[in-house]
Amino acid sequence: MVNAPNMNVLYREIQHFRQAWVWLLVLGVAGIAIYAVVQQLILGSPFGSNPASDTVLIIIVVIFGFGFPICFYLMNLTTEVRGDGLYYRFFPFHCSFQKIPLEDLRDYEARTYSPLKEYGGWGIRWGASGKAYNVGGNRGVRLELSNGERILIGSRRPEELAEALEVAIKGEF
Repeated sequence: MVNAPNMNVLYREIQHFRQAWVWLLVLGVAGIAIYAVVQQLILGSPFGSNPASDTVLIIIVVIFGFGFPICFYLMNLTTEVRGDGLYYRFFPFHCSFQKIPLEDLRDYEARTYSPLKEYGGWGIRWGASGKAYNVGGNRGVRLELSNGERILIGSRRPEELAEALEVAIKGEF
């Protein structure tokens, strides 16, 4: 884990979950939780044929009605290329940047991929093609490390990310 200052940054990209379908799902779950609380606690009519206790319902609305949407709103993937490596942080899962030293990169390429087929979706994912960090889309840079590990970093600008890696590796920074 690395908490280095943002000095000598060649490339920086911050991505958020902003796809409409993701937000429909998140807000749909939040809406059901809030509706259940309103129905049972405010209107006095039990929610469903086997209602949860008021305490459980309050816990559910705090987690799914408010916590889940706030978490998704704050969640982001930050990618940086600095003179000594590639740094990434998938907040809130990584509180500090994770570093891949440039000398550990055996190969890298900007590519189009299938998030569902290759990695099983978006987020921090593991699949037959290795590990992926992505928040949307189907573009990224596939890294192959000297230990054989494969990591895909999702990007809206994968060619720029790959070019920044090239510049950093050549020491032209």
